[in-house]
Formats: sequence, C-alpha cells, structure tokens
Amino acid sequence: MRVGVLTGGGDCPGLNAVIRAVVRRGIKEYGYEFVGFRDGWRGPLENITVPLGVDQVRGILPRGGTILKSSRTNPFKIEGGVEKIKENLAANGIDALIAIGGEDTLGVATKLADLGVNVVGVPKTIDNDLSGTDFTFGFDTAVNIAMEAIDRLHTTAESHHRVMVVEVMGRHAGWIALHSGIAGGANVVLVPEKPFDIDAVCKYVEARFETNYSPIIVVSEGAVPVEGGDMTLQSGELDAFGHVRLGGIGDRLAKEIEDRTGKEARAVVLGHVQRGGTPTAFDRWLATRFGLQAIAAVRDGDFGTMMALRGTDIVRVPLIEGTGELKLVTPELYAEAEVFFG
Repeated sequence: MRVGVLTGGGDCPGLNAVIRAVVRRGIKEYGYEFVGFRDGWRGPLENITVPLGVDQVRGILPRGGTILKSSRTNPFKIEGGVEKIKENLAANGIDALIAIGGEDTLGVATKLADLGVNVVGVPKTIDNDLSGTDFTFGFDTAVNIAMEAIDRLHTTAESHHRVMVVEVMGRHAGWIALHSGIAGGANVVLVPEKPFDIDAVCKYVEARFETNYSPIIVVSEGAVPVEGGDMTLQSGELDAFGHVRLGGIGDRLAKEIEDRTGKEARAVVLGHVQRGGTPTAFDRWLATRFGLQAIAAVRDGDFGTMMALRGTDIVRVPLIEGTGELKLVTPELYAEAEVFFG
C-alpha cells in the first residue's frame, strides 16, 4: 500500500512528530510505502511530492514546523481542483491519504471523504478549538510560551507601574488566553466568547494598582468589546477559506486603558512566536500517539475518520465531529478565571 501524507494550515509544534510516527509504524509494522505531499492541499493539487521514508523522518521529533511545509490552499475554491487531486493521487498510486491539519484542512478532508477519497484526519491547531477531541497538539506549547511571557512581564510591569496587555492567538476561541492567563496569574482575561466591557476592565486595572501591584491583561486576538466595532480587524482581505486577518486588539485596548485611567499601558503581541520552536513533552506525546493511531486506521480501512483524545485514550471519530462546529470556552470555565480579576 502507498500512503500519502500532507500538513495544512498554520504551522504547529508537533507536526513532525505525527509524520515520524506515521512513517515509522507504517514501514516497520505494515510494510507500507509513503509519499509526502508538499505545501498542504497544494501538494496533491499540483502534484508536488517529496520522498518520505525512515531516513527523512530521523531526528525530526523535537523540531517545530513541518518538514512537508504548509499552505492555506483550498481546492474547492479552484476550478477543477477536486478532479486534479483525484488524478494526482491515482497517478502516484496512492491508496490512502493522511491529512494533518485544523478546521480548514480537515474540512477539505471531510468533503473529499464524502466524494470517495480514502482519507484519515489528524487534528492540529494551537487554538484547541476542534470539537471531538479533548486537546489538540500544539496547544500546550503555545500556552507554555504565553505563560512564560506573562511571567516575565509581571516584573517589568511592576518595576514601571505599567499596565501590560498581552495579545495571544485565538480567532474565535479563547483557550490559549484562558489557560495561559490562569497559569500566568493575569488580572484580566478577555476571550472572543464573551464580549468585554472596557469600563469594567479599567475598574479592574485601578483596583489592581491599589494593591501596589501592576495589572496584566491577557486578550485573545478575536476578543471584542460589548459595543462592537472593528477593534480586532487588521485587514478586510479574505484568505482561501474566507477568514479575515485579525490583530491589533492589544494596542487598541492599551490605548483605551491609558486614555481612561491615566495609567501608562503597553501592549505585547506574541503572534507567531506561539507557533514556533520545539514542542513540549505533552505535544510530542500526543502527536506521536495520533500518528500511530492514524496509520492503524489506514490499515483497518477506517476512512473518513479523525483521531481524537478522549481522557487518555486515542479514539476514532467521524471527520465531521472535528469540523462540524468549533469547541468554545464555556461560561462555567470562564467564570473560574473571573475569580482572579482585579
């Protein structure tokens, strides 16, 4: 059997661990051959392939990013795109395809599975917003990077009596902000799921200064004020999956706080730093197990499925369970963070 492998969407710590596990088990236990498709869905769309064997996956476990590279290509937005993918898979003798990606990449995989392509999905996103799985790899790394930044910002904030606003990733879901904010001892955490009141935020800031400590505010890039507006909109341009580019909420919020309270405020945008570098031990463990079980699903002919973490078990769920709706921060979980506001 010949198996294709691709990684799509934003890069993520742990992608290489999945690739390594898929290839190592597939060759050692099942005697499969592998073909790597470069640049996400652009690979099978334009027939961009690379060799993928044991030699290619040696030493990649601790490496961030992806040796197969990535893109946000959407074949369903390209005329004849699906037919080209089917033709190129057949031309390469591909019997099954493993797609490693987030909502968009697995959304394409779901549609292709419905059209008869033998595909298995592996969930990937630092935002941890895919339903069907308790956690996605990359999330733990992003949270730890954000937490370390918050730890460091506490000292400079207190030295200068400043408000520090830390903008983290999270377009529609505030998981990174929630976890890193609680772990880092933030005084306010703002998430997309609950529009925030700027006046209330300013009251928390003033209450914090009364303790002789300086406030740290963690805000998701997609968080919005209750009055609405375009505080998070950085560009009106859409990508291939219809997403606008978000960003800027940290700077705008810092300016509002400074104007309303008279306290000096600074914004720190962590941005793609959260995606980069070596994955944590948890993400290496999770990504490896996802890869091992994904190639087992191929062996069993269990196509149209996605690997998912449920407790400590890796289970298979229909692809639509991972892409049908986003997993959002619940009011109950957010209320836990609110205990520490101010």
